[in-house]
Amino acid sequence: MSQGKQSPAFSPNPSGAQERFLNDRLRILESLSIRRGEHLDVSLLPFAPGDTTAGSEAELQAVVIGDRNSVDLPLTIRQSNYFADMLRRSSTGDTRKRVLTEIEAFLTSNRDEVWENSWVRFPRRLLSPLSEEVLQRDLLADKEDPTQGNRTDVHKMLFRHKGQDYLRIPVSYLLKLSLAEVLYSSRLLLPGPILEYTRTLFGHFLNDNSSPETLSFYVLSARAQCPLGAAVAGEMAKRFLLTSLLILYANERFCLKQTGQQAVVYYSPHPPLRQKILNNCVSDAFYRELFMNPCLSGWRRGEEKQEYMHLCHQVLSRSQLNAVAKLREAGIITHNLVVLPNTSNISLSNNGTHVSLGSRRLGALLKDSSNGFTAIQEKVFGDLAVKIVEHFLPLFVGTYTAAPYRLDFAEFHPEKVLAFLPHELDYTHLRMLWRRWQKKAKLSVLGRPLTPFGPLWLDRAVSALCSLRGDFIPDFRMIDYLMALMSTERCPALDGRLHNSDRLKSDLTDLGVFDRKMSLYLFEKIREYGSMGFSGFESRHYSLFEQFSEDMGKAVDIQNLLYCLAFKYMAFGRISHGSIPDRPFVESERRQIIFGSAVGIPTFYIRKDTDNDLLRRILSRTERVRHSRRYTGYLRVYHLEYRRALVKILQEDAADLVDMFGMRETLRDLELRLEAPDVRSALGRLTSAILKEAGAVSPLHVSSEIFNLTAERYYRNGLRRRHIEEGLDLLLGDFERLCSGTGRMEQATRQALNMLVSRETPRGFIGRMRRSILESSATPDELRTLIQLVLVSVYESSRINDLDKDKNSRRMNYVASVC
Repeated sequence: MSQGKQSPAFSPNPSGAQERFLNDRLRILESLSIRRGEHLDVSLLPFAPGDTTAGSEAELQAVVIGDRNSVDLPLTIRQSNYFADMLRRSSTGDTRKRVLTEIEAFLTSNRDEVWENSWVRFPRRLLSPLSEEVLQRDLLADKEDPTQGNRTDVHKMLFRHKGQDYLRIPVSYLLKLSLAEVLYSSRLLLPGPILEYTRTLFGHFLNDNSSPETLSFYVLSARAQCPLGAAVAGEMAKRFLLTSLLILYANERFCLKQTGQQAVVYYSPHPPLRQKILNNCVSDAFYRELFMNPCLSGWRRGEEKQEYMHLCHQVLSRSQLNAVAKLREAGIITHNLVVLPNTSNISLSNNGTHVSLGSRRLGALLKDSSNGFTAIQEKVFGDLAVKIVEHFLPLFVGTYTAAPYRLDFAEFHPEKVLAFLPHELDYTHLRMLWRRWQKKAKLSVLGRPLTPFGPLWLDRAVSALCSLRGDFIPDFRMIDYLMALMSTERCPALDGRLHNSDRLKSDLTDLGVFDRKMSLYLFEKIREYGSMGFSGFESRHYSLFEQFSEDMGKAVDIQNLLYCLAFKYMAFGRISHGSIPDRPFVESERRQIIFGSAVGIPTFYIRKDTDNDLLRRILSRTERVRHSRRYTGYLRVYHLEYRRALVKILQEDAADLVDMFGMRETLRDLELRLEAPDVRSALGRLTSAILKEAGAVSPLHVSSEIFNLTAERYYRNGLRRRHIEEGLDLLLGDFERLCSGTGRMEQATRQALNMLVSRETPRGFIGRMRRSILESSATPDELRTLIQLVLVSVYESSRINDLDKDKNSRRMNYVASVC
């Protein structure tokens, strides 16, 4: 620190129980041959090069484009009992006519004819025999026990119209049926191994929540000339390309375009503005009926999974209402004049990317418990690794991933914009963040803070009169979604004890914040071998990547480096659980930095006598730290300086790891993203593109409605095309390597290419198709051929990855046997 209290030595000197815990932990590490005496072989650390496996889960935004007389969502609303009841009650004066007017406006004033998260409907006769077989199985109550019959809600998916049987499904399930159609038409073109592999991909297109979700097609690992991050990003880019092609094919194959329905999928990080408007007009039960997925694909008992998603929606809606009471307890709301959040919360429509990393070494040790490494040690190490990595998460916000969002003054009700933060931060940090956010957004008149009053006409008048323009938020998804629940005093989430998350969920259930049936929400989650089949961690803080290779690839490499560094800290004995106490205040102290980065406030405050040793270590390398004049006993820290200090820590404490991973250029790129954010960061590039489309020079020069709708339009059109182009470029690269002889092409792959593009090269065909794909004008035959080429590429990549995985598995089994 440049001023104020200096940090103590980083290596703590614990006593009593903590010392015994540290010694026991070090003995375990020595028994694993990671540490022998004072020698540490960093190449044997978990998550070292060659040890890490990876996979990702992508949440996508789905829309259906068409007029209100053709698309399922407006048709369903108009034909619903809910709408009929509203008409009757409005005519008798039992309810305000304004409610019905708002619903009518939603249905009639859709200038772009874009219906977010709408389902699609088409004649069942269009299904091929294979698609019909897939559908019939997915409609079962229990896919492993057909004797139980169909689900009880089959009538929602099947109906009669004009004498025909019709199918009504969400876009997420449309993807699976589209793949089934391609597979059926490929039965005479593609060799058996590729057909069998394609069938396994059905389970990677999930029905879950509202948005389509896709999972990695295979477990990834670093290979020669392809670092882990590049491999993960490349697989995700090709997965998105396949997803986009399947949607284009479904539009043609199932006659959706002919009947006025055009389905589109793309990346968008926050709920659509029009969906928020509709949510304010309808009840929470009707919202769930419209948007909650039936969970047809990916689950043995789909109806049970659907009930779980309904529970999540109910709990989060209740939880946001309970957050209002906490804001009053915290002193942020000081009077009874509040705008209550809707009883139906739509934060589950936020879309992000989850990246999971696994350690082969830890998995091999847990598979053979005779070495003394058990689930208990896995939990001890895993929880501590998560706590360590959380300190570094501000490095990702805005640099690699972002969710730019605009808020007008009239929207700045603390009970709405602070969302779930009362459940995620200690009241002290919550008050500090809110006060700094108000200052950043210039919510004051004559030096006195001012927030909206409630009536929209009054708030707009005050905004115009006092030039109150609101604010621009770099990553609104991290504020608008429940990212990381705070521990309670008696039930920490990360103290290294088995089943601690279950105990915390029980506490939070009693407080009305959560439900014990749900999975605990955290920025980083340990993935335990006993339940997942691998030992590792899942990062859940990624919002929107502007580019796959440049943003996602490098982010994953940094994520891998951080977990390797965390285990190095533990191996050296520099950090124990006592170094990062498990009190809620200490937990909130480090997480406020992440949320503050997402909001974009310039500073945060840390107690100068904090007993978080890792945080004190970071602050010792942070410039421009001074004692706070407002908060006695606190240090004022700049977010930018803190992030610069994190890079210094990586350059110092992880210097050997950086060299081992070959990541010096990656760290230099990270520094450039911090120093030139407008040009180099994901946030800067996304914001520039949105402003260009809006014809504005700054987010604050346009209203929130214009900026946010323009952002949605850019994600749906410009960014989607860029992502498709990146996938096409990677596909071209795959076939260039295969056809040049540098790849190890299997006989099945060669046979498939001869059948699919016998008269031209894959490169020639893909190049010829590029424009028609980007303009959505390709014919069904062209789309089917390109999809088949993508499937061949995915099959070949999976096969090569499995060969490398087998080699690494043999190496890790040898290392484990030596240990």
